[in-house]
Order: sequence, then C-alpha cells, then structure tokens
Amino acid sequence: MTQVSLDVLVAEARAGKLVSFPTDTVPALAVIPEQGALIFTAKQRSQDKPLILMAARAEELWPFVRGSNSEYQIWQQIAKKYWPGALTLVLPASALVPKAMNPIDPTTIGIRVPNCAIAQKILAQTGPLATTSANLSGQPALQTMAEIEAQFPQALTLSAVECDNEIPGIGVPSTVAKWTGENWQILRQGGIKLV
Repeated sequence: MTQVSLDVLVAEARAGKLVSFPTDTVPALAVIPEQGALIFTAKQRSQDKPLILMAARAEELWPFVRGSNSEYQIWQQIAKKYWPGALTLVLPASALVPKAMNPIDPTTIGIRVPNCAIAQKILAQTGPLATTSANLSGQPALQTMAEIEAQFPQALTLSAVECDNEIPGIGVPSTVAKWTGENWQILRQGGIKLV
C-alpha cells in the first residue's frame, strides 16, 4: 500500500519522492521541481511536454517567471481573475526554474494555483511542486487514488480518509494559455475560457 497520511505525503514530497493528490481538475503527480525527471520516467512522457509548477498562492510563483513591469501587471490581473482555478499560464521562465521542469525548452514555465483545499494544504507545506496529470503519457487522466496507486506503485498517494470531504475534480485538465509577448495563445482548452 502506498496510501499515506497528509503529513507523510508532505514530508516525502519535500524529500524528493513522487507523490499524487487530488486537484480541482484531475489528480496530479507531483515532485519537487529539481526531481522533475521522476515524472517524465514514471509517465513515459516525451521530454518536449513540460511540467506545470503548482503552488498554494500566486505570490510563490512570480519569482519563477520574468517579464517587464507591464507584463507582470497583465499576468497578475489574469491570475487575480482566474486563480485559484483551472488555468495554467505559460510564461517566460526565470533562472530559478530547474531544467528538469522543461528539458527541451527551459525558456518557459507553466504556472497554476489549484482551487482545491487539499492540494493547497499540501502545496502550502511543500512549496511549489512540479506537476502533471496522473496517467501514462497519451492515456486518459486517472480519476481515483486507487487507479493511480495501481498504475504508479512508486508514487505515494493520499489515503482515502484524507480525501473524504474533498469535492472531486471536474475531470477536465486546466486551460493552458501561453503569453506571446502581446497576448494569450490557447495551447489547450480546458474548463476555463479566457475572455
């Protein structure tokens, strides 16, 4: 059994282990950013599909991106409107982003704050984590901790008891919007429509 309590999950995540927990969209596989390679290996994921940096609060994510003052204002306005929520912003990466997050193109980073109490509780204690949906690359996202446990025995999952009062995710991945320097390009349409 790889199901653990929230405290154990947090401690193991901080120690660099692969973990999984619910979010507002689909359950996540997560690891500290420097250990991003663990996710690529576990998912059999192509190196040209970067990971998403997820945090409990927007303030924890801004140091990982770089832009002009006016760009920061635009990004922060969008974040205020849609976060916490199912929107991933792909922005120019700062030097703080480990190459393991985006091995092929380390110049950008996707960032997100999930609208999920249990995910926020975990992230508040671990700091920002490299994340992706819990599934083998190209397969549908797994929806339950039992499915994740079966497919990823190396990952620690949150015990069912800890998830009891949690509203399940919507089952649709986040919308991914990339900043082009002038406006947003939608890379993946998810639950949120940018207006």
